[in-house]
Amino acid sequence: MSRGALKIATIGGGSSYTPELIEGYIKRKDELPIKEIWLVDIEAGKEKLEIVGEMAKRMVKAAGLDWEVHLTLDRRAALKDADFVSTQFRVGLLEARVKDERIPLSHGVLGQETNGAGGMFKAFRTIPIILGIIKDMEELCPDAWLVNFTNPAGMVTEAAIKHGGWKKTVGLCNVPIGHRKQAAEKLGVPEENLFFKFAGINHFHWHRVWDKEGKERTQELIDMIYGPQEEQESHLKNIWDAPYHYEQIKDLGMLPCGYHRYYYIEDEMLKHSIDEFKEGKTRAQVVKETETRLFELYKDPKLDYKPKELEQRGGTHYSDAACEMIASIYNDKRTDMVVSTENNGTITDLPYDCVVEVSGPVTSHGHEPYNWGAFPSPARGIIQNMKAMEETVIRAAIDGDYGAALHAFTINPLVPGGTMARTLLDELLVAHKDHLPNFADDIARIEKDQPETVAYVTELMKSN
Repeated sequence: MSRGALKIATIGGGSSYTPELIEGYIKRKDELPIKEIWLVDIEAGKEKLEIVGEMAKRMVKAAGLDWEVHLTLDRRAALKDADFVSTQFRVGLLEARVKDERIPLSHGVLGQETNGAGGMFKAFRTIPIILGIIKDMEELCPDAWLVNFTNPAGMVTEAAIKHGGWKKTVGLCNVPIGHRKQAAEKLGVPEENLFFKFAGINHFHWHRVWDKEGKERTQELIDMIYGPQEEQESHLKNIWDAPYHYEQIKDLGMLPCGYHRYYYIEDEMLKHSIDEFKEGKTRAQVVKETETRLFELYKDPKLDYKPKELEQRGGTHYSDAACEMIASIYNDKRTDMVVSTENNGTITDLPYDCVVEVSGPVTSHGHEPYNWGAFPSPARGIIQNMKAMEETVIRAAIDGDYGAALHAFTINPLVPGGTMARTLLDELLVAHKDHLPNFADDIARIEKDQPETVAYVTELMKSN
């Protein structure tokens, strides 16, 4: 990594989140000697890249900076001599997310972007791409840091580190940021006056909180957020804020991630998702409408700042976290952040070489997680199952192994086993055939032997 004239490449540069990324760099203009920002996308994302790219240029100009903003469909040109590479891409675009949600829900099974069947298929599509990016990086920018916030962030980051061998990889998520802000608001103290320890895996972590005097405030926060007299509100825009069972969280003794709702109150979350599906309002469909409005805003030649409407997209703080990560690595700031990184014994209940999501300072040599130790048994049992599922998903994605994929479906708590697991697997394979070359032989077999499967998927997606 150079000590000046930084080149930063963003893969998925046509994302609606890019204005927040640019804003984050501008806020840190005195910390990062940026010379070039490269926004790269694929042909299918060209129009959005051009719209958001022109807006990025206006933002940089309005800030009085001389940074060069390049827009390209050539990934290799973007990666050449890059110091930092951030990834925020979606294989198959939002249409793929629609399939991930609607196909399971049509069977009365949860369809969600990073959980259940949909989350596993997002990993199947994404992991081969991240490994391809790493191959290019080995040749074109061998000293670069990879900052991943492509979902499912934990599995993608584990694939990059453990299977791609890119040790200079960190995975980011916006969920812990919201939990930190929520705790500070409830306790009525500045966030910087609190100490947080998060531990788990992406979208499946817990946390504890202490104040400056060394007093743990976790149980107090459980009462304030999840108590029987409290009106529970989630800070997450993209999932329904059904109330947790207070007694269960009290017994747990840790604050849950918002996504634990899918596991702790699965029946309520599923019913709500099915109702949305019947109304034609799955989250993916809502996001498509939101993105349409955002890009209409972005087209305004006078718009040279991040619009407030972007906060409704659901991933607010992602991009700013990426900028802070880069600034902390470059300047050895030791900013305390929650990161997907190698376990290395941080959580004793999980494999040493797996990727976990944990707290710790970000240094010039990467993330240094705080030791967590062991979980209480209610958390230990479910997280070990979830990590085994993640490892099986990654293996299936890399090898195109149908048996491993079916096994992952079987052990995922949100997917019914037996015939339904296989039905969902086959339908989603057919639906995503254009983005699953590793599974080409199995998809061809399904299309030949199960024409009813092809017909069902085709008819369902017509009604999108």
